[in-house]
Amino acid sequence: MSDPVADPRAFAAFEWAIAWRYLRARRRDGGISVIAWYALLGVTLGVATLIVVQAVMIGFREEFTARILGANAHVTVYYTTEADEFGAPSRLIGDYDDLAARLGAVPGVTRAAPLIRGQVLASAQGRSTGVEVLGSRLEDLRAVPLIAEPETAAGDLGRLGEGIAIGSGVARSLGVGVGDVVTLVSPEGMDTPFGTQPRINDYEVVYVFGVGRFDIDNTRAYLSFDEAQAFFNREGAADEIEVMLAEPSRADELAPALGAAAGPRGLVWTWRDASGAFLSALDVERRVMFIILSLVVLIAALNIISGLVMLVKNKGRDIGILRTMGLTQGAIMRIFFLCGALIGVAGTVAGVILGCLFAFYIKDIQAVVEWISGGSVWNPEIRYLTEIPARLRPGDVAAVAGMALGLSFLITIWPARSAARLDPVEALRHE
Repeated sequence: MSDPVADPRAFAAFEWAIAWRYLRARRRDGGISVIAWYALLGVTLGVATLIVVQAVMIGFREEFTARILGANAHVTVYYTTEADEFGAPSRLIGDYDDLAARLGAVPGVTRAAPLIRGQVLASAQGRSTGVEVLGSRLEDLRAVPLIAEPETAAGDLGRLGEGIAIGSGVARSLGVGVGDVVTLVSPEGMDTPFGTQPRINDYEVVYVFGVGRFDIDNTRAYLSFDEAQAFFNREGAADEIEVMLAEPSRADELAPALGAAAGPRGLVWTWRDASGAFLSALDVERRVMFIILSLVVLIAALNIISGLVMLVKNKGRDIGILRTMGLTQGAIMRIFFLCGALIGVAGTVAGVILGCLFAFYIKDIQAVVEWISGGSVWNPEIRYLTEIPARLRPGDVAAVAGMALGLSFLITIWPARSAARLDPVEALRHE
């Protein structure tokens, strides 16, 4: 029968007990408690930082994508330029209802509707701002999720035919609200004997929406389709057809079928064409940040090596005694491996908890920081969104935790092997 001490099973209870005792020992007793705490704190902060950064970047991408798909067409169909009946170049769509019907019949399309688009100057209360006006039928506008059910809303969208719907940023810039009057000035005005005169119309504000995206809330307004046709001189025509898909991710896949339905003059522009480069840049940035912040975790984990090297040096006598008692090199290696692994595991678990809590309560933390500093830490003019987004995904958290544990285990092997190879005769020579 073999000796249980000389040939112990891997990670036996006594190996855990010895490793735990070494970690708790104070420095005067040959322990590394202070260094262990530094290493644990470094791993914790590194893991937490990586989780928070990943959550914010994922949240930014998802929120930005949701705002794109919730307030804009998934696919836009235009016509190429062609001479009209007067010989002037024109891209207007005269058969917009027929074209919308053909596009709506394509499998995967949930809605296709004509749209008027124009740039105007809006003024009220002595203030003015540039506005992009979209002309849409009420039933089509109600199908746009972030306009029909925005984050904030005032007034009645059903009264669109009686006035104008404006973004919350436009309302703030002009100092108006529901019931006030806004003046629109379009350079594409009326032809008179004295030349083209700007068209100027007054509209009552019947609806104010806030979708939470800066560039929409601060630049967009809606008129009824018929009123927009009259205001922009588009009688009997539309500028484009907006197409909504059941699966927006299939926009590129459905583009050829939509182009065929649009005919030889049709041009197809998907939401990925408009924002794909920006979203791809966000993905690349997220991967690069993961690599960079992983180096922070690695640097923090290197403290485990320094602590274990010191521990091996301080515990040389103990190693010699344990070897003379019959412990194998494998047992010694596992003891010191557990010392480093426990630090890595504890730091990773603490970092995961801290990072998840920070990401979950990031809006509250933002509010506290802004209250203390007296300023804003999130500029929506630069970042488009009105607040810091954060999305915790189990896969991302698991990847960060796995990376931290892997690094902690990997860098622990070398000092643990050094301890296992220590000659017990040399360790006890001067004792």
